[in-house]
Amino acid sequence: MAKKDYYEILGLQRNASEAEIKKAYRRLAMKYHPDRNPGDAETELKFKEVKSAYEVLADPQKRAAYDQFGHAGVEGGMGGGPGGPGGASFSDIFSDVFGDIFGGRRGGAGIFRGADLRYNLELSLEEAVNGVETTIRVPSWTTCEACDGKGQEGGKAPETCPTCNGHGDVRVQQGFFSIQQTCPRCGGAGVVVTDPCRRCDGQGRIQETKELSVKIPAGVDTGDRIRLSGEGEPGERGGPPGDLYVQVMVREHPIFVRDGEHLRCQMPISFVTAALGGELEVPTLSGRVSLRVPEGTQSGKVFRVRGKGVKPVRGGPQGDLLVRVVVETPVNLTREQKELLRKLDETLDKGGDRHNPERTSWLDKAKRFFEEFKF
Repeated sequence: MAKKDYYEILGLQRNASEAEIKKAYRRLAMKYHPDRNPGDAETELKFKEVKSAYEVLADPQKRAAYDQFGHAGVEGGMGGGPGGPGGASFSDIFSDVFGDIFGGRRGGAGIFRGADLRYNLELSLEEAVNGVETTIRVPSWTTCEACDGKGQEGGKAPETCPTCNGHGDVRVQQGFFSIQQTCPRCGGAGVVVTDPCRRCDGQGRIQETKELSVKIPAGVDTGDRIRLSGEGEPGERGGPPGDLYVQVMVREHPIFVRDGEHLRCQMPISFVTAALGGELEVPTLSGRVSLRVPEGTQSGKVFRVRGKGVKPVRGGPQGDLLVRVVVETPVNLTREQKELLRKLDETLDKGGDRHNPERTSWLDKAKRFFEEFKF
């Protein structure tokens, strides 16, 4: 009986790409595998056909021979034992279908990118708002110059790991599944150091402290990060370095509190200034400004000083300074001062709600509450 065409078995055109061949094989192998169709002889036969077709078409040399000579070009090279077309286990299919998803490494060269580092930088509010250029000292791994980062004495290239043949991983059969694990000898590098460098002990890097100049842009705030590309740990076996992330933390200020692009502060004023009004000298991060307080100002009143806040680091208009005034009650009064206050209070009471509108309004509300509430 004439053998079926391998392309026809997989449902492909003869110009199908490698990715199309693998995709068709995964779909059909999962569909017809005997473990998923126990006792079905016809399905088992279809699975063997699919496996045979894939083993030929997935191999560039076998595929070329098949395209030129047909089945005659590939017969004799494939057995029917456990590794042949009829004896694949479900674990083989599992590995092939999911190997790319789980990132199985092929032919690892032992070169790994270095780790990223983080440096916590504490700034004053003035430095964060205005920007600053500072120097930081970072403990880090640096490439060993003695071996040029290769780990071998004299800078020689490491040797291919004999356990995994340079793949970086090995397969271990555990019952139903074939599990891919990191090579225990080379740790996934694919290479081993046989003659370790005496300075770095074969690691290809040494630990040092380096100084870096960091330019902090104006307007940064707690939580912002600045990336210094290539200033992280060097890669293993000469791999590219990672990055350094400078994490900003702004210290608490004795006067100002930042609120986005605005600054807030609380300023005590005397009873006389609140009652009669006056001029106040208010501090800002760029100097002093004059603030006019109108007469009759109540405690808690917030005044806005335009343009004395923060210029956002990501752009936008500069914020404002919000000044909340708090009327300070005088303490440690003399007998004479107390007497003067009592006389003042008497004259204020005679004026009724003309002098104390807030108190009068509150008393009216309290009176209505007690009248309506039945104890």
